[in-house]
Amino acid sequence: MTLPSAAELAATSLRDNGIDRPLAESLLAAGPEHDLSILDAAYRVRRESFGNGVRLHVLLNAKMGGCPEDCGFCSQSSRAQGETGIDRYPVLDADRILHAARRAHAAGAYKFCIVTATRGPSDRDLDTLCPAVEQIKREVPVGICCSLGLLTDERAKRLADAGVDRFNHNLETSEERFAEVCTTHTWQDRVDTVKRARAAGMEACCGGILGLEHDDRDVLDLAYSLRELDVESIPLNFLDPRPGTSYARNEPPTPRRAIRTLAVFRLIHPRRDLRAAGGREVNLRSMQAMCLYAANSIFTEGYLTTPGNSHEADLAMVADAGFRLERWEERAAASPAR
Repeated sequence: MTLPSAAELAATSLRDNGIDRPLAESLLAAGPEHDLSILDAAYRVRRESFGNGVRLHVLLNAKMGGCPEDCGFCSQSSRAQGETGIDRYPVLDADRILHAARRAHAAGAYKFCIVTATRGPSDRDLDTLCPAVEQIKREVPVGICCSLGLLTDERAKRLADAGVDRFNHNLETSEERFAEVCTTHTWQDRVDTVKRARAAGMEACCGGILGLEHDDRDVLDLAYSLRELDVESIPLNFLDPRPGTSYARNEPPTPRRAIRTLAVFRLIHPRRDLRAAGGREVNLRSMQAMCLYAANSIFTEGYLTTPGNSHEADLAMVADAGFRLERWEERAAASPAR
């Protein structure tokens, strides 16, 4: 297969604000001999849009387990089919959330991400979370992203008014595939929440999970749906099958598949914050540093129910690969996506 050169791919992506679908299809289908050329193209685009900065994101699971939704990949679902081995606890109090934000900043976090396992935030949840956000904004120089499930207009406004910079709600997979992954809400419900978050004044963080798809069509349906929504930040997770879930026996993506897909996402979304997210450590293994040539941000210090690299290990990886840590305080001079 003859593909455009890395320089041509990068130029097309930057000029057209993303490559078109036929070209993306050819890149995902190309043989392994094209891996480095495609990653080279992605790095040229990443460097033009974000330089060599890397943004660390730190997650806080502020309410664990017992979620009423039936997302098949999630061990926090109360509908999981077996023993998931996770704890359950209600929403943490404001002091513990503030303490976690301070620790995240000390670890080099660009954004502190507050997550709850729930269909959507209750008013009681927001009575705790919003004052905590307000205090963090006064005391800790870090961006705040919340991932709290489905939003109403009123609750989106309340979060934005408290100072939340960005709201996360992933599409997870293609619209066609979604009903096989979750039945307690729809793909359109998720799209509507993303739109409500943006209408309230927050940025939209919205991505998916590589490993839920049937084929490349699903991957690209997700990628171009995110482009149509014009989201500011895209976390690309890699399936880490959890015991007790319906995806426990699924085969996760290989390191090369994960890196290739990240690179193609970068070429589709040249100026958006692209994050190598959950499952990075167990899926990319010895190739973790290569994700930085496509993605400009990563999670550190673990995920919602699974451990990850320490921030010391990730800082060493960033430095060893020739990149540098980007701090929230630098955002005024950064790229369009905060």
